[in-house]
Amino acid sequence: MFRGFYTAASGMMAQQRRTEVLTNNMANANTPGFKADQTSLRAFPEMLLQRMGQQTVPTENGLNLPFNGEVGRLTTGVYMQETLPSFMQGDMKETGMNTDLALLDLNLPVNPDTGLRGSVFYTAAGIDGEPRYTRNGNFTIDGGGYLTTASGLYILDDAGERIQLSSDRFTVSEDGVITGEAGEAARLGIMYAQNPESLRKEGDGLFAATEESVLENAYNAQNVQFKLQQGYLERSNVDASRTMTDMMTAYRSFEANQKVLQAYDRSMEKAANEIGRIG
Repeated sequence: MFRGFYTAASGMMAQQRRTEVLTNNMANANTPGFKADQTSLRAFPEMLLQRMGQQTVPTENGLNLPFNGEVGRLTTGVYMQETLPSFMQGDMKETGMNTDLALLDLNLPVNPDTGLRGSVFYTAAGIDGEPRYTRNGNFTIDGGGYLTTASGLYILDDAGERIQLSSDRFTVSEDGVITGEAGEAARLGIMYAQNPESLRKEGDGLFAATEESVLENAYNAQNVQFKLQQGYLERSNVDASRTMTDMMTAYRSFEANQKVLQAYDRSMEKAANEIGRIG
């Protein structure tokens, strides 16, 4: 009886965590460059049940047959194995602002190991000095004339240096060259991740490299084609209608497991208070 109790509880926990992920996706449906998280649910590994002690099985004719002790297999429920962001291209939204930039994927090779396409990113300097990668092109110019993210991180050029401009009246070509009003020029640092799923997702639309990450200069990467569009933003790739449907499905699954859990609770209460009563 307790096996079913824990199976139902694990189902509730998995659906609760799935709902939290879907809620976060919905909350960022209007965040530029946001990449929706996808959840992966799987069953706990099977456990082998074995009989201890007696290694024979009695039969009707009184014989004892050899028995290897194996009773059967048991799974103990479900859990959320991992969450991975979807790097599908979001829609383009025209803003008309010079500081808004959008990365448009043209041709990105498919990773033979994962079957998924790579992705290109802007490069920013993290608070710890290590590079961060983002698809959010909602940039601004700070008081020192540096190009930054909306949260104040410096955008880096292809040499890993900060980009300083004399004003916000600058132009960006499709191949990433920034030309300022005073004639200064720089090239945006665009990196290509062959396996973007290996990046560690952080807050504010940022990704950090891990030991498994393979990143290279996107301008020199083989068969990688992209372009930048000034005055546009890449919108979130969250599908609001599908996310709402998935949230309702997760809620119904949570509710079903909850009812099973309540049924087990009533059964245990009856066993303790009525079946075990003496006199």
